[in-house]
Amino acid sequence: MATLAYSLGKLEINQYFTIKNAKLISLFLALVLLLVHSFSGLLNGSDSCQRLLSTGRFLGNNVWQPEGCMMHTYTSREASTCLNGKKVIFIGDSRIRALFISFISIIASQKQSAIKKHADISFRDNSSAAQVHFVWSPWTNNSMKERLILVSKEPVKPDALIIGAASWIIRDFKGSAEGLHQYKVNLTSMSPALERLAEHGEVYWHIQEPVNWRALSLSRRMITDQQIDLYNEAAAEALGFGRTHIRPLTVSRLAALETLNQSADGLHMADSSVDVGAMAFMNSLCNKVIRPIDGSCCQNMPPLTFLQKMALCVFLASILLFLLFHFLRKRPHRRPVAPDLESLEEKKPATATGPLGPEAVCGALCRMGLIMVYFYLCDRADVFMKEQKYYSHSAFFIPLINVFVLGLFCNESTKESRVLNREQTDEWKGWMQLVILIYHISGASAFIPVYMHVRVLVAAYLFQTGYGHFSFFWLKGDFGLYRLCQVLFRLNFLVLVLCAVMDRPYQFYYFVPLVSFWFVIIYSTLAMWPQIVQKKASNSALWYLGILLKLLGLLLLICLFAYSQDMFESTFTAWPLSELFELNGNIHEWWFRWRLDRFAVVQGMLFAFLYLLLQKKQVLSETRGDTLFSAKVSLPMLLLSGLSFITYSVWASNCQTKAQCNEMHPYISVVPILAFILIRNIPGFARSVYSSFFAWFGKISLELFICQYHIWLAADTKGILVLIPGNPPLNILVSSFIFVCVAHEISLITNILAQLLIPKDTVPLLKRLGAVGLLTLLLGAWGHPTSGT
Repeated sequence: MATLAYSLGKLEINQYFTIKNAKLISLFLALVLLLVHSFSGLLNGSDSCQRLLSTGRFLGNNVWQPEGCMMHTYTSREASTCLNGKKVIFIGDSRIRALFISFISIIASQKQSAIKKHADISFRDNSSAAQVHFVWSPWTNNSMKERLILVSKEPVKPDALIIGAASWIIRDFKGSAEGLHQYKVNLTSMSPALERLAEHGEVYWHIQEPVNWRALSLSRRMITDQQIDLYNEAAAEALGFGRTHIRPLTVSRLAALETLNQSADGLHMADSSVDVGAMAFMNSLCNKVIRPIDGSCCQNMPPLTFLQKMALCVFLASILLFLLFHFLRKRPHRRPVAPDLESLEEKKPATATGPLGPEAVCGALCRMGLIMVYFYLCDRADVFMKEQKYYSHSAFFIPLINVFVLGLFCNESTKESRVLNREQTDEWKGWMQLVILIYHISGASAFIPVYMHVRVLVAAYLFQTGYGHFSFFWLKGDFGLYRLCQVLFRLNFLVLVLCAVMDRPYQFYYFVPLVSFWFVIIYSTLAMWPQIVQKKASNSALWYLGILLKLLGLLLLICLFAYSQDMFESTFTAWPLSELFELNGNIHEWWFRWRLDRFAVVQGMLFAFLYLLLQKKQVLSETRGDTLFSAKVSLPMLLLSGLSFITYSVWASNCQTKAQCNEMHPYISVVPILAFILIRNIPGFARSVYSSFFAWFGKISLELFICQYHIWLAADTKGILVLIPGNPPLNILVSSFIFVCVAHEISLITNILAQLLIPKDTVPLLKRLGAVGLLTLLLGAWGHPTSGT
């Protein structure tokens, strides 16, 4: 996938093999897949609850994956909230009792045990008034039927009922045909009572699990898998699964098939398989109530919010206006609009034959609207399937090695050989972004050494932010409003659109708020009086001291906020900052993210200052092919850098907990970052080449990072999008191809709109900012808690 996308990005290959054609192919694939999944849902049914209760497989130890949807792991608080005032009844033998025990253990947040055997058990959750009862009834006879009739006559009917039994009957009748016949007759007579209960709540028949025959005691040896299968078939026929409201609960059986060897007595299944059944049952009851983002089973598409409807209207209006402009453009008296450029990857204004007008704006918004429909269908509508992540070393390291091998083979000469030149920084961002993508899709955050190294990559992004923006302002001295608005627009346009379309708060896309915040801090620090730039400092060395004092003041301010959480919270919970930095009503996520890499930007700014100072003093040798320092200095620095990198990796690999590692991370993350920069730039030959493969991805790294949330991963990064079920390699190939093409197109659209919507003239820019500010205040007032909405 990566090789193909890179090749498509190299526009000079030939007239057919281009990124534009790749996007047309990706559009075709997306439409075909949408049609296939839609028709499949119509023909086969799109009931994810049924898939939850009757399909699935283990993804490693204790990670259960239903077919095409995600199962949420419920906490005690969530379970109590969902079951508030509800009544759940389990009826059956010791196997049903085990399911009951596992179910109430979720509510109680600790493993329960059966206090009484061969007797009824009741559980009541005091915090939610939920009632869960177990009725001991191991035979499908008149006794079970009478218990069902009593339950159906109670004034408070159960909201859910699970019933099942077979092993005792098989044992007592010694596996004879007479016992099977009696079983079927009794179930047929009980079916009307179960149907009446199904009118008031959910009714499930528990499909019997297999047995580990070798582990069975002599008194149970007549219970075989063949007998279990016959009894399950008899239950399906007697209760009319598919024709009645009684639903089969098969998931425990499927889980037990994979854990039979863990059964202690051969009859009762391992806790892992029983827990799967209980959690699946909890999901079927609660997903529609709690609506967990990583519990896509049993959830319907949510209703459109006001902002989503507004976004839809804007995109529809853009389509109509674009068609109107396109029609008028064909008339002779209309001047044709400049043709669309193939690529704006360099993040610079395009050179056009004439000014781009309203048609270009509407065209860009049309394309953005189509892309947002794809986003919505992938991650909000119940069209495409979603699956859970499961980490394994091979799932992370094999694609990682492949990507780096590809990157190393795609070398080209740089246009310039200075430290951290444009091609090199694009390359750096590119390979870091690919590592982060592999890290996310493989669920590698569960492995602490990988987690800590990826944390360094995030710090490196912020380090680059400090380095790049400081270098620009120091060298150019351009503190104009146009520059400020251009950068903030490019950073935030996609995220703001996604906030409206995907109904997510701004802080949910944490990296963009983080980078935007630090850019504003850099701008404010350097733009405030006295403005110090290189030209001014060249006239007097005292200005160098002034810029260092500014950086020191910024560092002290960061320390003040970092070590005073009360001050931090009081600042960022004040309106309107709270609208930007709160997530789910609190500031904790912003506090964690901000504090984790709080020094990285200042470190990048200080590095840029020292590097530009050394460059100005001509201390560095940046000629192509030359080592950066003299041989006496270069070799020790390379050795020290390599040793520092290895030392950090050893430390990260021996971290015991994420909390312990995160405490040290802000202070030592700069060590591997500086080590990498020195290793990459001291040798002249290394500084003179770059990987065009990584650089291509680096130019769209921001779009790749944001788009992955919804159209490559799923459930807001909690799962994986499944476009092609049953074939994970092909699914990754197709979804990745579409994902990369979409990210590239969004990058193009963002650049076009940045040119069109942000004029260089100050007066028109101020007018537009005023209009945006007014609209923001109106929306903020509408959504603010004091408004009553």
